[in-house]
Amino acid sequence: MKVIAISGISGSGKTSLINQLSKELFCDSLFFDDYVSGNTYPKAMELWLETGIDFSAIKTPPLTEELQELKNSTNRDYLFIEEPFGKCRKVMSSLIDNVVLLEPPMEVCLSRVITRHLNSSPSYSTESLANYLNKYNDYLREIYIKVNDEVRQDSDLIIKSTQQVEFISMQIQQWLKTLSSPTSI
Repeated sequence: MKVIAISGISGSGKTSLINQLSKELFCDSLFFDDYVSGNTYPKAMELWLETGIDFSAIKTPPLTEELQELKNSTNRDYLFIEEPFGKCRKVMSSLIDNVVLLEPPMEVCLSRVITRHLNSSPSYSTESLANYLNKYNDYLREIYIKVNDEVRQDSDLIIKSTQQVEFISMQIQQWLKTLSSPTSI
């Protein structure tokens, strides 16, 4: 079984793509956000940015454990995992075979995040959206850029497309076939 990490910033389409790939390839999947707790991220993200984005400060032990368990017990061809940080987190890097980085334009990602907030419960969405946009302007945009730059270095496939999820899924499936083909020398 190959573990394929789908990476990218918030709003890049990771969850939709993993759901599509898992459905089409009959595979298991894990989602980073399902394992986020109050201790996952550093308390002061601005400081984390200023001091050099130490990926070991991002902690998701239950995700790591679940991934290891699935690797040991699943006989499927692939396992897709939403891992925004690709192989940058040492605790995850040895568990991931390949990284696909979704890299649509940042304004597309921001638009998707805004839409997600507006589609959530109306009483919560205005406040949460304003809070997110303030953080985005203060430091999140810069964090997204720096994290993406790091993830890109160890990515096996980079998709900049804003095509429909079905088209991107098809592209990835074609790419996966090349990984399992024998290499001629």
